[in-house]
Amino acid sequence: MAILNLLPLNYRRPAFVERPATSASQVSAQQSEDGSVNQADTSLKSIKSGSSGGIPAPLSFDCIIEGGTCPPCTVRDFMNYLIYVERSAENLQFYLWYRDFEKRFNEAQTPDLALAPEWTPAMEEEAIARIKKEQAEKARVKPSKSISPTVTEIFKGTDFEKPARKPSVATTIATAIPISPLAASNGDPFGTPPRTPSDRGHHHYPHSTTATTYNTAANEAFALAGLKAPFTVQPFRVELDRIIATYIMSGSPRQLNLSDREQKAVLQALCFTTHPSALRVVVKSVESTLRQQAHPNFIRWSICNGNPVRVTFARCLGVGTIALSTIAAIILTLSSAPRGWRALPAIGWVIGIATLVAAYKGMCVVLHGLHHRHVRPWELFVVDEEMEHNDKETDGKSETSFENGSNSFEDEPWVVKYEKRNLVRRIFDREVWIQEPALRQIQDTIFVQSLLFAFICAGVLTAIFVPLPGGNLF
Repeated sequence: MAILNLLPLNYRRPAFVERPATSASQVSAQQSEDGSVNQADTSLKSIKSGSSGGIPAPLSFDCIIEGGTCPPCTVRDFMNYLIYVERSAENLQFYLWYRDFEKRFNEAQTPDLALAPEWTPAMEEEAIARIKKEQAEKARVKPSKSISPTVTEIFKGTDFEKPARKPSVATTIATAIPISPLAASNGDPFGTPPRTPSDRGHHHYPHSTTATTYNTAANEAFALAGLKAPFTVQPFRVELDRIIATYIMSGSPRQLNLSDREQKAVLQALCFTTHPSALRVVVKSVESTLRQQAHPNFIRWSICNGNPVRVTFARCLGVGTIALSTIAAIILTLSSAPRGWRALPAIGWVIGIATLVAAYKGMCVVLHGLHHRHVRPWELFVVDEEMEHNDKETDGKSETSFENGSNSFEDEPWVVKYEKRNLVRRIFDREVWIQEPALRQIQDTIFVQSLLFAFICAGVLTAIFVPLPGGNLF
């Protein structure tokens, strides 16, 4: 009955997206050249309402973010994919933090909110226009001597120009302060700058030394943008200082892919206010990248139910089965056996072609028959690492991963352990059941497509071999 619940037979899985359809620099250019902030908002709304090709509604970006999906398509699985596969988890980490920050800001009832006015679209347009004018003036300045331009001079006055800065503060943040994906809460990849609680005695409130370090880094970022340090009495200023030092300033451990124009625009807004609207430019760029690139690639990757070694093994089995069936058909044709026997290799052709086509799309038909998937490499050793973590906490020597504050995972214990696993063990790794119904539906559809294609190819090959005259060689 489950195989009847299929998507259209012409279904195609999401195509791999190399780059976002609308990059950060393009969004910035649209806003600065056309002054179309409202137009950009309309474009972003169309992205939200539209569905990407090959992604059913139950697996949409909004459903995943809102927690409406099951493993392996939850927001935690999405985060793991961005950390370990795509290596761009800072976009989702920032986006999830912003959603929570915006909600907390709107629900706050403290009097100091009057010190954080909204950063209006008109103010944003004016700031971007001013930045564009300054960059244009710099571009018009030419060297007095006609010498070969350096790389710095080539990019001078463009979005790629980055001001020279001392790395001391950024280096301190990246190496000394644990603000990483698995820091804070026993290996939580959603870790990001902590909230700004109303009660300063709350255990999540940053230590004074740490807060001072982030404040110094944020002030340096403002100074490099030609801005004065903002008022520290504004609400959520400590938290936003940490956001600047973590995601926005050059050299930060989770630096977002922002152009120089976007970086200056958001710093001007944050210098003026701590209202969530100050981050509008960054949020548009990040959300566009998540929706148009990261999310389709994640769904495409989730469709694969086997690890790369298992999929390669399935491909080899498919090719081998096809080759053996073809050899059998040739032998039967050259023999004196009745013509009807030449139709028997069609069984092998169907199995081999279906296996090969499914493996081409990242699926192992054996795992699919059970609706299972391989456990991801970083999930294999979770139990052992949790036991080790508990032992360290008992000894008073609790440690967290990603202590350098970045999303790097090369030093994680599972990396070395997985590399030591032999080939056979990787092929037959641990399996778990796929809980998400929409993902099983996609895999069922791909499997049926593979079978139909296999039957057609097998029928053509059978029609070729059966009519041939017998060789009667033996």
